Amino acid sequence: MALTHAPPRKLPVQQLVVLSIARFAEPIAMTSVFPYLPEMIESLDVAPDEVAKWAGLAASIFSLSQAIFAVPWGRASDKYGRKPAILACLTGTMILSIIWGFSSSLAMVITVRAVQGIFSGNVGIIRTTVAEMVPWKELQPRAFSVMPLVWNVGSIFGPTLGGALANPKRRQPGDPLPEDPSLLDRYPYCLPNLVAAALFLLGITTGILFLNESLETKRGQTDYGRRLGHRLSRTTRRLYLRFKTLNLPFDDPERERLLKPSEHQHYGGSDEETTIVSDPKKAKEPPPSISECLTPQSILNLVCYTLLATHNMAFDGLIPIFMHYPRQNHSPSNPAVDLPLKFSGGFGLDSARIGFLFTLYGVSGMIIQFFIFPPMAREYGVVRLLRVCGVAMPIVYFLVPFTALIEDKTTQQVCGFVLMITKGLFSTFAFPCSTILLTNSASSLRILGTLNGIAVSFSGIGRAAGPAITGAVFTLGVERGYVIAPWWTLCAISILAAIPVFWIVEGEGFGGDAEEIIDSETEDEGDDADDESSIADQSVATVTPIRANGIRATSLSTGADLENNAAEPGYGFPLTRSTTMSSEAISEEPDEERSPAPQHGSRRGSRRESRRVSRRISIPIGMRGMSRRYSSNLGQSLGSAGGNQ
Repeated sequence: MALTHAPPRKLPVQQLVVLSIARFAEPIAMTSVFPYLPEMIESLDVAPDEVAKWAGLAASIFSLSQAIFAVPWGRASDKYGRKPAILACLTGTMILSIIWGFSSSLAMVITVRAVQGIFSGNVGIIRTTVAEMVPWKELQPRAFSVMPLVWNVGSIFGPTLGGALANPKRRQPGDPLPEDPSLLDRYPYCLPNLVAAALFLLGITTGILFLNESLETKRGQTDYGRRLGHRLSRTTRRLYLRFKTLNLPFDDPERERLLKPSEHQHYGGSDEETTIVSDPKKAKEPPPSISECLTPQSILNLVCYTLLATHNMAFDGLIPIFMHYPRQNHSPSNPAVDLPLKFSGGFGLDSARIGFLFTLYGVSGMIIQFFIFPPMAREYGVVRLLRVCGVAMPIVYFLVPFTALIEDKTTQQVCGFVLMITKGLFSTFAFPCSTILLTNSASSLRILGTLNGIAVSFSGIGRAAGPAITGAVFTLGVERGYVIAPWWTLCAISILAAIPVFWIVEGEGFGGDAEEIIDSETEDEGDDADDESSIADQSVATVTPIRANGIRATSLSTGADLENNAAEPGYGFPLTRSTTMSSEAISEEPDEERSPAPQHGSRRGSRRESRRVSRRISIPIGMRGMSRRYSSNLGQSLGSAGGNQ
């Protein structure tokens, strides 16, 4: 018996790119707030010593709302699909970002942040989507680093956007409005949020047109947005090819087709109308219970991830406040200073400078995420990397407050930035590692949406508690002259986070054999011959009607038909799903240059909308060994769809 080898597993790059574009506006909207949040709070008649408390509360109320609604969003995505849930969250966040920019009171700021948290359920849903696309452990370090990479890229533009566009008139807190105030005089922080809303609109449009549904039980449903995206792509491609052909000489060999169409066959150019076959029994499965999701390893991973999110979110909220806080005279003559522990100064930087430092912070994170993390994870393993990060981050938090003692401003900023990059390095390693371990601790893909919803909910509690605790401790600490208090609080939390890491064991994941994976990119596979799906012999498929010149009919290709077709002379297009199974392979706008497709099969089939048949598959020469393997979106490359979208 000859051994067969599965094709090399590849990332579904196209869908990851679409998902990244859809997600891109979220980190920009989130991180653009950091540079101007202290100024914004202070402009609402808040005392400088109280800014940290209210800024921490604004961050905490957001995370608390996120924690409360993360599990409902995860379960909704399990029921209605990943794509609708992602688009709903993006739409809500876009609207609330605009409202946030027009906030004119402290109560409005807190309320808008709370409602924003309700629509921030995309973290767990997108993580689940990536896990469904890429279940194989050897590809997970790179796949799970894509969304953090998107966050880091957004972290480059977000602070720059916030620092450069916020308060363009440079109005100071307490300044009276001019006699004829403009929009930017009344709402100095609306401009970065309007730009972020435009990016949200781009992401939502891209998601509607090009994002595939990854939930197995929803893949067979008609997606009108996806159909429209196919048509736009096909039209754009045809216009490009027509323009390219017109610019070639008349006798140029590139004008000749390499393969002539057979007179007996017709192909509709793409399988954009193909309906994906899904198992109706799977759609009736009840949603997983909470007890199914919480295994001992899952609980350990949840504790680790929650504490990791707690001190990381607290750091990101605290560092701009620390940098904005006024400098202090550290001379021995100052009675408020008693070195080495009692001092309460900051960096005294404005929002533009803070935005610049955060931009560099994001650039470094992007480089680390894309070029350093994947090879390190492959070399040393995600468990070992997570343990190193857990031990190293408390040291960083311990050292940060002492940068305020450096007298030279440039040296002070350089040292602070070096510690930021160091912390960013460990965070960039820790979050994907924790996500991979949490994903692989799940017993099946069916519970992954709920498990990630629980993870986002628990981490949301941590994200709410972290900024609230450190903000309150910062306010209390500077009143008593101890700016080290919030940083050493973070140090203690990060030590607690490092403890459960040493009991975590990496799970097996969901890679399995390729035969167990269901093709989720059937709609994208009609244009190129090298990305055909192979279906098991004697498999059963649901036949859908074909439209040909406005007439509905059902075309059935049995094994005998295919064998007869194989014996016919002539060279035609390579076999696609449209020739081996019934589908809406013929466009509703047929090309006038093509003849109608001959309808094989039975006249009885035209009297019914659907019919179940057993069929074989025609296999290209040299591909016989792969005939019993299902193709899969969960680990394959772009395939034929790569050039289409």
